[in-house]
Amino acid sequence: MAVTLVLAPLIGAIIAGLFWRIIGERAAQVVATALLFLSAFLSWIIFLTHDGGVQQITMLRWIDSGTLVGDWALRIDRLTAVMLIVITTVSALVHLYSFGYMAHDENFSEEESYRPRFFAYLSLFTFAMLMLVTADNLVQLFFGWEGVGLASYLLIGFYFRKASAGAAAIKAFIVNRVGDMGLILALMVIYFLVDSIQYDDVFAAAATLSETTVSFLWTDWNAANLIAFLLFVGAMGKSAQLFLHTWLPDAMEGPTPVSALIHAATMVTAGVFLVARMSPLMEYAPQAMTFVVLIGAFTAFFAATVGLVQNDIKRVIAYSTCSQLGFMFVAAGVGVYSVAMFHLLTHAFFKAMLFLGAGSVIHGMHHEQDMRNYGGLKDKMPYTFWAMLIGTLAITGVGIPLLYIGFPVGFAGFVSKDAIIESVYAAGAGYAFWMLVIAALMTSFYSWRLMFLTFWGEARGDRHTHEHAHESPMVMLIPLAVLAVGSVLAGMVWYGPFFGSTEQVADWFGPSIYMAEGNNLITEAHYVPNWVKVSPFIAMLIGLGLAYQFYIRDTSLPGKLAATFPGAYQFLLNKWYFDEIYDFLFVRPAMALGRFFWKRGDGTVIDGGINGLAMGIIPFFTRMAGRMQSGFVFHYAFAMVLGIVVIVTLVTLTGGAR
Repeated sequence: MAVTLVLAPLIGAIIAGLFWRIIGERAAQVVATALLFLSAFLSWIIFLTHDGGVQQITMLRWIDSGTLVGDWALRIDRLTAVMLIVITTVSALVHLYSFGYMAHDENFSEEESYRPRFFAYLSLFTFAMLMLVTADNLVQLFFGWEGVGLASYLLIGFYFRKASAGAAAIKAFIVNRVGDMGLILALMVIYFLVDSIQYDDVFAAAATLSETTVSFLWTDWNAANLIAFLLFVGAMGKSAQLFLHTWLPDAMEGPTPVSALIHAATMVTAGVFLVARMSPLMEYAPQAMTFVVLIGAFTAFFAATVGLVQNDIKRVIAYSTCSQLGFMFVAAGVGVYSVAMFHLLTHAFFKAMLFLGAGSVIHGMHHEQDMRNYGGLKDKMPYTFWAMLIGTLAITGVGIPLLYIGFPVGFAGFVSKDAIIESVYAAGAGYAFWMLVIAALMTSFYSWRLMFLTFWGEARGDRHTHEHAHESPMVMLIPLAVLAVGSVLAGMVWYGPFFGSTEQVADWFGPSIYMAEGNNLITEAHYVPNWVKVSPFIAMLIGLGLAYQFYIRDTSLPGKLAATFPGAYQFLLNKWYFDEIYDFLFVRPAMALGRFFWKRGDGTVIDGGINGLAMGIIPFFTRMAGRMQSGFVFHYAFAMVLGIVVIVTLVTLTGGAR
């Protein structure tokens, strides 16, 4: 079952990508989508029937060189099962949604067969992601890790005629390579110290690594902390954490289904999965975990501030994704990996739905993405409106604060986000707690701002576009309905296994997540003060109230506020100037160095040297040789006599004539 689950998307990618001319475009799309639904069906069977143990399935012999042994094997445990349903469910729904969204694309002519290629890329990405989460060793994980990087490059740059899409794809690829360098170094250090790449061997050696010192960059490091830090650097790139986040907003250049698949539910969560998977090692690296909490908290705060002023509907949701990933890393950093995975699960449902809902709006508004040109679409697109409303209620955290109720009642994001905030407070990370609460307030503000600008108020922008705005076809609405169910129920249904008691969580996850002895943080989180439990709810209400005041009651307030604080507004609008800083520090020097090697190295030295030989020295010797070949007999006789004289002289001087 597991082997079929993993290979089905690969088969779909091969059929759609290579054999669509034989079976036809429509058949290629149907086959790829059907195989994804098969994978999703099998994933749910595994998830619902898994006993909490570890099942290892060897598929074939792969690497066997000395002590470097790594079979292509599948590791099925509870952590894998959670990722399987997230990846395959969202991917299957995105495939179905793409039937409608990609039916008529203005970036391609009707004669171009772009749809099979798009479905092939989607399936290839899904296969690579499945390889990543089912890996039983670090090299196989790295294979899947780089596979999703390749597939994301192809999908982000799918509109290859757009210069901005090509630039965004290259940017994503390069920034991820920076993070991947950290992951490669981590794998090297692990193999150097453990002499194995197998998960079980690495986990067994975690305690020893915590007592080992290793030299790196002319400094002695604690091995566990060094490895954990390098692993997190890799996670930072994939999961768009602060400093390696700049690729994520630009990745919105790809088609909207790509945003839902890659940048909401799957690829960007790979970093969170990596930290959870390596929890047996992470627990022995307290300094590295403090760094994880710090970066996660600042990412959640930073991305939320930028999301306040973005006008592109997809970019607002993209920065929301970046912020929510920060929440997950904070949870993992304080040691509640199950809670990080809980938010990963719920986030997959409501964020994928928000992206697909945004795609429905863009589709109905003839590919207009600026929210300032929306307004009054509630009646034009009623089903899309209700879907995005449910997604907004989920991400902003609408529900009944737990207090002494004992069982959560609320949308999925409410339950999992509150679990993170309560756990962080119980862990004593006060700075992270307050940054997450403030981020929750801003999340509520920009989420409701999106809703109010899009669906309420008067129509703005092009009148003709508004008059012809329409609801999306049913093939695009069905995925929204399915994701809406998950956005409502996921938190309440799986509250116990992810955030019940410490014993319940440990029993459900089994050995897939390591919980250090004496770690009762999950249980302690249930007994934090009541004001801590209600703080995210109050933050949500404040954000909702401010958004209502700014975009419903008095729509002149945003402009007045921006005019009053132009510096702050431009600072946020320009995303804290990270792109400009990186352009100054890295891009321009790299281009200047390239120009130097081009002009001085290639042009002056190489071309100049070759041209000098070709145009100076070689013609000189050619002319000399030409003069020697005069055609006169006495010239040749003179040369022969001269040669004999030289030979006799050399023989005499060297003593050869004896």
